[in-house]
Amino acid sequence: MQSVKRLSALRFFYLALLIFCACGARIALAQELAPRAYFIAPTHSNAVTVTWSFYDGGVDFNGTVPISNATGIYNVPVLSYYHAFNFFGRSANVTGSFPYAIGNFKGTAAGAGVSAYRSGLLDSSVRLSVNLYGGPAMTVPDFLKWRQRTIVGASLKVVAPTGQYDPMRLVNWGINRWAFKPELGLSRRFRNWVLDGYGGAWLYTTNPDFGVGIPKPLPQTEAPIGTFEGHVSYDFKKLGLWASLDGNFWWGGTSALGGQTNSATTQRSSRLGGTVSVPVARHQTIKVAYSNGTYIRFGGNYNNLQVAWQYSWIGKRW
Repeated sequence: MQSVKRLSALRFFYLALLIFCACGARIALAQELAPRAYFIAPTHSNAVTVTWSFYDGGVDFNGTVPISNATGIYNVPVLSYYHAFNFFGRSANVTGSFPYAIGNFKGTAAGAGVSAYRSGLLDSSVRLSVNLYGGPAMTVPDFLKWRQRTIVGASLKVVAPTGQYDPMRLVNWGINRWAFKPELGLSRRFRNWVLDGYGGAWLYTTNPDFGVGIPKPLPQTEAPIGTFEGHVSYDFKKLGLWASLDGNFWWGGTSALGGQTNSATTQRSSRLGGTVSVPVARHQTIKVAYSNGTYIRFGGNYNNLQVAWQYSWIGKRW
């Protein structure tokens, strides 16, 4: 009886700390920071996450329009759902994210100041992650006996063009094209310390309908963007929380409009930030994260504050 109570108590504790590592929406593409993204959870784990993100800083127009000094202040609420399952004996999970955004933007065009207000849907996304080494699919009793050492995982994130888009507007929430991010991740635990490293690439289809400042819409393309992300985190077991130092670097993404490449749009930038995740009640967790651009070649020069609430539970087999 005592062991059953202990199992029940540990369920929500592990879910709160571990599922939150693996799910949660990020709006920026190559600039995202996601500590413990390859941690695993027991089979049939579920979580609903509501994230509020605040952005303040530079806006990247992919070099396709003559806008300078572009800045924006916008808020992005996101609803996400996470589910862990058994994939041929390996731990796997899928996360779907559905964002909305409200913001104000301003910049300079032809020597004159311009501004815009936008409110609408952003592009939705789905991320599938599968453990390749170190984490087989486990029930809750097996999971509680398991101790992480080295984990290797792979993931694929797909961004669908479901956001609001008008080819004649400078500022759009949607990108009017598909985006894919295959990634390989490694996580290594040393007692209370966890080191994470991920390497991947963003791949984009063509936006066939870009029309700002030109008499006839033209196709807009963007070269692949290579990404690397690293995290150092620590478990404060007595307090029941973890905190991490986060950083990334990305390069590439040269844009072209109608086949004319603009080499000035090649990105080469990095961001640094920190994250704290705290269980606040049974099945519930609060996570706070902040990041800022550190080295900016093109894109990513903004402040970002995120606050997320998550409710997690163990469900039955689908």
